[in-house]
Amino acid sequence: MIMAHKSIKADLLDPKEKDRVFLWLDDRNGCAYMNNQEDMIYMQTALDLARLARGKTSPNPMVGAVVVRDGRIVGQGYHKKAGTEHAEILALREAGEEARGADIYITLEPCSHTGKTPPCAPALVEAGIKRAVIACLDPNPEVAGQGEKILRERGVQTEVGLFQDEARKLNEVFFKYIQTRTPFMVLKTAMTLDGKIAAVSGDSRWITGEASRKLVHQMRNTYDAIMAGIGTVLADDPRLNTRLEEGEQRDPVRIIVDGALDLPLDSQIARSSTEQETIILTSLIRNRKQAGALEERGIKIIELGGSPEQVPVEQALPLLGEMGICSILVEGGAALNAYLLGQRVINKVCWFIAPKLIGGKNAPSPVAGPGIELMRDAVELDDIQYQQLERDILITGYTRW
Repeated sequence: MIMAHKSIKADLLDPKEKDRVFLWLDDRNGCAYMNNQEDMIYMQTALDLARLARGKTSPNPMVGAVVVRDGRIVGQGYHKKAGTEHAEILALREAGEEARGADIYITLEPCSHTGKTPPCAPALVEAGIKRAVIACLDPNPEVAGQGEKILRERGVQTEVGLFQDEARKLNEVFFKYIQTRTPFMVLKTAMTLDGKIAAVSGDSRWITGEASRKLVHQMRNTYDAIMAGIGTVLADDPRLNTRLEEGEQRDPVRIIVDGALDLPLDSQIARSSTEQETIILTSLIRNRKQAGALEERGIKIIELGGSPEQVPVEQALPLLGEMGICSILVEGGAALNAYLLGQRVINKVCWFIAPKLIGGKNAPSPVAGPGIELMRDAVELDDIQYQQLERDILITGYTRW
């Protein structure tokens, strides 16, 4: 049992408030449910458990489960990795016989189909669970309410919707991918206070501070792939890998948008392509010799048509989805950022701002392209969050398409 969650959450419980009732509406059927503060704390514990697997479960969702009996946590678990046992099964195993007549708090509807593991909903019924509080339904067409229906029809009291928004945001990548089979796209950039991503000389190391750069590597450790344009690669010769001092880390798939196959064979990316999967999105291949040399190094080339100056990246997204790439962190330059925003394929924006002023009318900004003519046509963001990282500020939001 992960005792830290139990003790921390218990400290948050105000004895004067524990019986206070919170009323909310399940918009599936118009039924109203009442939850006291204990329900909310147990669901938050389940959400905290689910977060422990961030970046490790793709293409599956992150899920946490907590079994409670007589006001005590008797079992808990979280889905640790794709193909391994689900959170509910681990929580039931820890609870043992104490699961009979207990409540369970789950961040996502239990599955009803057999995949790499048996379905969880029937297992909850067999274990004798009395009440299931579920944060949100599973959008997977193979589940989509069927797991909750199995519980309800077999006598388990079910409630859906407690911390629903938080649970959906936790699995925003899974929700997008399972419904569209295309990757969740995150645009990340860093600029100075006067809106520059490099000095007039092209120098960009470093715009942000150490804390921001560490967070970027944590983001790389979370998403399936990282995308950059050939201009960025030629200017910086990056490795585009994950560098963290502690914890498990994995290198994302590298996706390079390179219309003319200009990637140097002696670049860090080409030299490390046998160690880290690399994909090039290009237009019509004109230099077959260069293409062959890149492929010999293990690089996969996807030919998309278009022109060397403008590769139709959006056409590759369904193909990348078929390859199991559920999420992409875009660390492109101004041209690639502008193109992807123009195609309306960006779902989320992470914008780092450093308190530096460098000036220069020819110094590049984060988004190039022709720009908009009227402010009403600007790309707007919703659900804005602000975070201070030492001297830098990170603004995060979701595109409103």
